[in-house]
Amino acid sequence: MFGILIRRGMAGCLVVLGVTTLTFLLLRLAPGDPALRLLGPTATPAQVAALHHAMGFDDPVPTQYARWLGSMARGDWGESIATGRRVRDMLADAWPATFGLVLVSLILSYGLGLLVGSVQTARAGSRLDTILSVTSVTLFAVPGYWLALMLVAVFTYEARLLPAFGAAGLDADLLRPLGRVLDTIRHAILPLATLTLIGAGGAARFVRGTMFDVARLPFVTTARAKGLRESRILRHHVLRNALIPILTLLGLSVPTLFSGAVFVEAVFAWPGVGRVLVEAVQARDYPVVMGATMVSAVLVVIGNVLADVIASAVDPRIRHRAGRA
Repeated sequence: MFGILIRRGMAGCLVVLGVTTLTFLLLRLAPGDPALRLLGPTATPAQVAALHHAMGFDDPVPTQYARWLGSMARGDWGESIATGRRVRDMLADAWPATFGLVLVSLILSYGLGLLVGSVQTARAGSRLDTILSVTSVTLFAVPGYWLALMLVAVFTYEARLLPAFGAAGLDADLLRPLGRVLDTIRHAILPLATLTLIGAGGAARFVRGTMFDVARLPFVTTARAKGLRESRILRHHVLRNALIPILTLLGLSVPTLFSGAVFVEAVFAWPGVGRVLVEAVQARDYPVVMGATMVSAVLVVIGNVLADVIASAVDPRIRHRAGRA
């Protein structure tokens, strides 16, 4: 198993290298000049050229990329062009807000997806199954930013029940500890609901399909022939054997939720990595974009490795095959 993790880690390093290389090239090819944004439209060509030289933009692109890789290898993520802050500090300050939002959303979406998918499998072909299928497909297909705006329109502007922007109110510092916690929860409900509804839609579709495939296998037919109760068959035979692909998808959902949180955080002004990334793209802040992209790529690798570890822990057959390999 340790050898498998080593090979996965090496392959993951190549994935991160490929993603960062492609992002670096696309940033250099994209329209817009951060020097002009800093100096303004009245800057002279000499001033722009001097700033390009100071930031190293007049070097060949391979040289710039090699310099960036060397800095990253030393733990130096660079400084923001727009704010002058260290990129690592900016992402470190924003990371807890994104991590909390994604973690809670992941738990809720898969809990709801398992529940809905199990009900659909138990009632396969019924009207309830059809209604839940249409609902889950619709939620999964809805763009995150559109759903976020609709929730804001309904619950903030129409019902006036929940705040729509930020992670805390203007008077949060004046509240008692319990009041601050409740205020944060109220601000987190709408962005959390957006990510959870979309994630639950996809999870429910996958759980339903996986469990339905397992339910048609011969050993399930044998269990029914022995007279076992349908609820016991569903829990102990169908669900347990369907957990492997479901847990694999769970590990791979971490980077997907992170990328989805980018737009959701931008809509709700949630102070996370997604908001930092959107603002950096708008400002052509290359070091911040590269830092956030690398974090996302690392999450993809960790998600894949996590999926392998979970699958091996659940199914001894995978550990046995890994040991023989």
